Amino acid sequence: MYPPSEAARRSGFSLDTLRYYEKIGLLSGIGRTSGGRRVFTDDDLSWLVIFRCLRDTGMPIAEMCRYAELARDGEHTIRERQELLERHATRVEEQMTLLQRQYDHLREKIRFYQGITGSTPAR
Repeated sequence: MYPPSEAARRSGFSLDTLRYYEKIGLLSGIGRTSGGRRVFTDDDLSWLVIFRCLRDTGMPIAEMCRYAELARDGEHTIRERQELLERHATRVEEQMTLLQRQYDHLREKIRFYQGITGSTPAR
């Protein structure tokens, strides 16, 4: 069992984000101590790992909630979960392609300026 501060540290989410995720139902069934303080389990931390991945790759909260709802509904939702993740992966791949093109353009522009100034690359 982990106190909220440890769950936040391990997940990289703020305490406010953990509270928000619980409030909107993204995290469900968070345990409480006899004094009413929230405690997180290894299973909760596993959920936070996937939520971190989804959030860092730009999945909207509504889709994250849908994924969590499907996962909690059981094995009969596996196909729908897979399709949701595949759609998201396609969007991520498109974004990565765009970012790579833009990065290449930036590097080209930097090389242009280096040719004018005679400076070396700064990385």
